[in-house]
This record gives sequence, structure tokens and C-alpha cells, in this order.
Amino acid sequence: MIDVTIENFEQEVIAASMSQPVLVDFWAEWCGPCKALGPILEKLETAYGGAFKLTKINSDEEQQLAGAFGIRSIPTVVLLKNGQPVDGFMGALPEGKVREFLDKHVQAIVEEEEEAPELEEAPGTADPEALLEKLQHAVATDPANDDARFDYLKMLLATGREADARRAFEPVASKVGVSRKLDALARWLDAVAFAKSHPNPGEEDAKIAANRRDFQARFDRARLLMAEQRWTAAMDELLEILMRDKAWNEELARKTYIAVLDIIEPPKPKVAEGQIPPDDPTVATYRRRLSSVVLS
Repeated sequence: MIDVTIENFEQEVIAASMSQPVLVDFWAEWCGPCKALGPILEKLETAYGGAFKLTKINSDEEQQLAGAFGIRSIPTVVLLKNGQPVDGFMGALPEGKVREFLDKHVQAIVEEEEEAPELEEAPGTADPEALLEKLQHAVATDPANDDARFDYLKMLLATGREADARRAFEPVASKVGVSRKLDALARWLDAVAFAKSHPNPGEEDAKIAANRRDFQARFDRARLLMAEQRWTAAMDELLEILMRDKAWNEELARKTYIAVLDIIEPPKPKVAEGQIPPDDPTVATYRRRLSSVVLS
């Protein structure tokens, strides 16, 4: 359980929710029901084995955050995924009801996940062909290893081997709806296909010049930039949509922006035990930009 303030909200809630569900408990010292609910949430965080992250916000001390979430009574619990609130409840529910709520969104981790085979070098730091061969071997020996497949497909696409990437992606295409990493790859593949079928790349510029709220033209330009692997330029274009209409086309801009972050985020560097590895500066910057737009 982590106490959240306006200073660490971005890191502990928004950024954290990009990789796992985050449960935010709004409470106050004087609130009796809050004191009944708190231990239940802490117990379930342990029981679910890290399937979600529990944070607490004192609504009296952090009124700006409480106002941003529209908190009217406490306790109120909000669940965030991918930087967005997706569900919540008010009041001190009994443990069984809280479990029912959690089970709609998270799955308890009852066993430690088997660690994926660690590569000697991170993708992009060794000879590409040798690394591709190593990743291909990892996928062939363990087809269910989606982490290895993600790295393998990223390298195939980064080196222009689209046909090979599509073949490697086909066995896991049905899992796109439940895997953020695979969803990110699907969006990259879509961008590559769109660019190949697009005869006039300058068409979007003319449309946007005529109408800055032509969100489809902006999104198409973002896809063209993704196909060229101009990732920050693509996210800048998607931010232009989000600043004007966060919900456009069922939040397509936000979902694509998150996919780009997943694609460009490098492996975490190894650090001494007890230390937190530093975030990639580009990824951290663009995560902050996303959260500032989403919460504005």
C-alpha cells in the first residue's frame, strides 16, 4: 500500500497503471468506514499476489486529487488501467463484495510466474542477426512466451521484415484483446499496412491545414509516422487529437499512444537489490504529457 500525494501521483498511479491495475482508496482520518475498508484492501492486495497495486489518497489533505476524481463521499475506491479510471465503488463493502469487484478486472496470481529466458544483450545492442536468431529460438522452444515473441516481432518490424513479422504474429493474433504488448504490435502492423496502401502521404497535411480538427487525418498521419518508426513525432500528432477530443473514436488516439510507449520502452537496466531502475527519459516525458492531457 502506498500513500499518494500530488507530488507522486503521476508516478505511483498514472505511470504504474500502464503496466498493472491500480486501486486508489480515497479516505480520511475521521472516516470510520474507511478504517474498516482499509485493512480489507490491504489483505486482498497480498491475497491477489501483486495482481493489482493498492494506493491510498487522504481526501482531506489532497483535495486537488479528490476534486479531479469527483469524490463526493468516502470511502471511494477507483480502479485505473492504462492511465484511465475504469470502475469503482463507494462505501465500506465486505470482503466478499470487494473480491467480486476485483475479479471483474484482475486475476489473482497464485503461483510465481516462470521467468522468461534472459537474453545476453538487450534488443538493439548486439548484432541484429544473432539476436534475431536467439529470439526466434526462444519463440520456437516456448511458443507461449509472449515476451520473447514481442521482442522478436519488434526486431523483425524494426529491420523491415514485415512478411516474417506477420507470420510470427499470426499464432497470437487472437490474444490481442487481452495482451497490451500484442495489441501494440497489431497497431504497428496496421500502420505499416496503411502506409503501403497510401499513395499520397502529403494528403493529410493538406486536410489538417484546412481543418485542424480533422482527427482522422491526424490519426492517419500518426500511422504514417509509426510506419517510418518516427515514434515521438507520431505521439505528438496523437496528443494533438487528445488535447482537442480525448474520447474521439472510442479513445483510439490514447490507445495508440500507449501502444507506441510499449513499443519504444527499452528493457529496464539491472540495478542493485533494493534500488529502482531509472525510467527511459523519452518514455517518462511522454507518459507525463499523456497524463497531463488526460487529467486536464
